[in-house]
Amino acid sequence: MGHWRSLRWKIALLVAVACCSIAFIVGLLVHGSTYDRSMNDGAAKAYTALDGALAPSRGSADGADSVDVAHVVYNPEEMPAELVRKAREDGRADLYDESRQYSPRMWAAQRRDDGSLAAVSLDMTPDQLSRRALDRHMWKYSLAALAVIVPLSAVAAELPNRRLRRVARTARRIASGDLAARTGAGRRTGDEITEISAGVDTMADSLQDRLLNEQRFTADVAHELRTPLMGLVTSAGLLPEGEATELVRDRVRVLRTLVEDLLEISRLDADAEQADIRPVPLGEVVAESVARTGLVARVTVSGKPVAETDPRRLDRIVANLVTNAHRHGAEQGQGQERATVEVTVGDRVVVVRDHGPGFPGSLLADGPRRFRTGVAERGRGHGLGLTIALGQAQVIGATLTFANAADDGGAVATLRLPG
Repeated sequence: MGHWRSLRWKIALLVAVACCSIAFIVGLLVHGSTYDRSMNDGAAKAYTALDGALAPSRGSADGADSVDVAHVVYNPEEMPAELVRKAREDGRADLYDESRQYSPRMWAAQRRDDGSLAAVSLDMTPDQLSRRALDRHMWKYSLAALAVIVPLSAVAAELPNRRLRRVARTARRIASGDLAARTGAGRRTGDEITEISAGVDTMADSLQDRLLNEQRFTADVAHELRTPLMGLVTSAGLLPEGEATELVRDRVRVLRTLVEDLLEISRLDADAEQADIRPVPLGEVVAESVARTGLVARVTVSGKPVAETDPRRLDRIVANLVTNAHRHGAEQGQGQERATVEVTVGDRVVVVRDHGPGFPGSLLADGPRRFRTGVAERGRGHGLGLTIALGQAQVIGATLTFANAADDGGAVATLRLPG
């Protein structure tokens, strides 16, 4: 049925309010028109009866037997006071009276030649009952029409509501990284929903083009740098030993690592990577990966877990996570750096934790971004390690999540391999 605050029910409520307003206004108009016509007809009948009752006193003796003079009232005290006042001022007056104890009556009065008043009254009960019956029928049929129109309007509003939900789902898919998602509205012009759908598709096309251009630029730069970099590596190897030479070689190694990372990212962006899945002893592979980094970390393995995964890509993920944790999560104590990186291996789960300042809020909210290291206290780097780890995790079908420990705020990276 949808949420009560959805556009569908707002449209239904608007239709209900409009229908009620129209029924109320039409009912007032019809009621007023019927009432006026009833008063005019009643007054005309009362004047006719009064003229007929007063005819014998005007010399029409032949009509005395045809006139019922019993209904004529000559005593002003038996007439409504307002009728008496109007008749004395205007000579002739009518009045609809509902204040009497009995049925409503229409009065007609006339001032006679000698100054006295004569009046007759007609019973208006049939007219009153007819008006009340008309009012009841109008309200009954208005409610019946409302009971039919409101559900029909809710059903009719479901089509545009469904189209809007499709646009919202497409926008969420685009925001989550699926730039191939489209609403399917095309470029045709139409109603506002079609224009919104076309706008979302245009935005996705533009974002996809920009991302592809960025990926091509990254790949081109990495490939162009690779050739002169090989020359730098060779030249650095030929330099004589010394402090300056070691500094140059260190910078060349950093540059080479950066170029290799850029090439790996370009392959991941192009979906050119294919996983070689096979059963591997998870604890042994993780321990070997940590050892190859040359960094100090405490590895804890629960049982003898076995996972179906690509060992080469798993090694790359673990190495990047440990390197990142060691670089940013080292704790300073008594003038020397003490590594506090912990790697826990369970059933298809690898957790890498440090005891540093933790991941920045932007990384927890949006995930790792290349060339962004977050906050200054997280150390130096290019922001590529976690980006590569996340990309390789997607290749092997694993999920990589980032969080901060609740006790001391250290960074926690959790890799969950598929079953």
